Amino acid sequence: MAIQRRPLLRRQLLRSGLLLGAGAALPAALANAGPALAAPALVRSGRPALTHGVQTGDVTAHGGVVWTRADRPARMAVEVSTRPDFARSVTMPGPVLTAETDFTGKVKLSGLPAGSDVHYRVRLADPGDASLVGEPVTGRLRTAPAVRDDVRFVWSADLAGQGWGINPDAGGYRIFRAMAGSDPDFFLCSGDFWYADGVIPETRTLPDGRIWRNLVTPEKSKVAETLAEFRGQHKYNLMDENLRAFAAAVPQINQWDDHEVLNNWYPGEVLTDTRYTERRVDVLAARARQALFEYLPIETGPSGDGRVHRVIRYGPLLDVFVLDMRSYRDANSANTGPATDSGIMGAQQVAWLERELEASRATWKVIAADMPLSLVVPDGDAAQEAVAQGDGGAPLGREGEIARILSFIHRRHITNTVWFTADVHYTAAHYYDPDKAAFQDFTPFWEFVSGPLNALVANQPNKLDGTFGPQVRFQSLAPDTERNNPAYGYQFFGEVDIDGSSEVMTVRLHDIDGKVLYSVGIDPQR
Repeated sequence: MAIQRRPLLRRQLLRSGLLLGAGAALPAALANAGPALAAPALVRSGRPALTHGVQTGDVTAHGGVVWTRADRPARMAVEVSTRPDFARSVTMPGPVLTAETDFTGKVKLSGLPAGSDVHYRVRLADPGDASLVGEPVTGRLRTAPAVRDDVRFVWSADLAGQGWGINPDAGGYRIFRAMAGSDPDFFLCSGDFWYADGVIPETRTLPDGRIWRNLVTPEKSKVAETLAEFRGQHKYNLMDENLRAFAAAVPQINQWDDHEVLNNWYPGEVLTDTRYTERRVDVLAARARQALFEYLPIETGPSGDGRVHRVIRYGPLLDVFVLDMRSYRDANSANTGPATDSGIMGAQQVAWLERELEASRATWKVIAADMPLSLVVPDGDAAQEAVAQGDGGAPLGREGEIARILSFIHRRHITNTVWFTADVHYTAAHYYDPDKAAFQDFTPFWEFVSGPLNALVANQPNKLDGTFGPQVRFQSLAPDTERNNPAYGYQFFGEVDIDGSSEVMTVRLHDIDGKVLYSVGIDPQR
């Protein structure tokens, strides 16, 4: 992974005596960044260009990751300023982007001023001649506050699913325009951000006779098996101008679910699907994981271990606990055996979550789960894909793991946990009440579901399992099987506002154009 960490001291940004000029410093920074990369024969030289815009992610009070991709070998540099005109700026040299990472790269910034809009622009230079610099691409990120201040984020999932891709005639992925209109501090992507197992056809005929026309690419014309094809999933989505603009202005917190690899996958699975020549899911997952870390502005874990689960500490009011309910799960089954504490997250991840929750000093603890807790998600006729199986009694199978976590939160008096999730292709608000549950050793809490961003939408809700006492407070779906797709506008995202004074969390569920469908305020427990 081409990622380079560079400290960026706050005084560099704020004291004019130490600030670099916006233009003159860049060639020198590139030239002094390290030894030039020898250009091999037949490799293009000259002024390199950025091919898929810029993105930022995993932003905290003082740092974040900046991402880009080049069209050839190039040295990356990131210029950062608190001013949009870059009159005062610091240029941070980054790595050389090579074919090894498909010419993607990242710079990890640190020392940024807390609670501030930080403007950045990325330039690329020929690795053999630092004077050959391409045109920059600009972006913005907002760092987390160091004091109790308002926080706003949006979340959703499920992009380019079931053959519904980028249709320029319909405005492309227009939901990203609506999310940008909320001016969020960050976007929590709950997984299925691409469908590696989903072919994008050139056209689709709607029930009313209209033609939906997708942009198509070779990598999206078959299921992804090779590393190049997994990389192509990311490149396809970044063809959309709405997504590129959103990613340049709104930092991301990314997790993954199944479709980054293939539907309902689990470790050790061997496929019988004849569309695949490589049927070992572990091989496919390894390639998908490499592409995910290459193409998203995501940290590689505290030890460089490439794990997805991590904590993003976003100021005094919010910690985000990002779960990985895919990499460590057991095989999908009927899920009716004895309760286990290692069924969908794995024992080590559960222990990690408990430690991090207990260590958290933030008012709100957002648990970002890629799958809902109590919605039954079948995998074929006999197996279950998620946590619940519909029994509604004492915890069985994977429910034991969730029971352990909920009991731990309750007994350690950990307050203000809220679960945000996706996967089921509709939006909902669930309130979990121990007085109505078969398993009662937990503190009441909320779970909110959102999505899809641009995919098929459900027209019937999933069955709700009563083990943990979930109560449906709201849900919105497609009205029927004919209007269950982006052409009819039934797509959803969620928005969360935390008030810096009262610390009240307000959750709103929106449609594709930003209309509020449901809103609830949650008072913090003291």
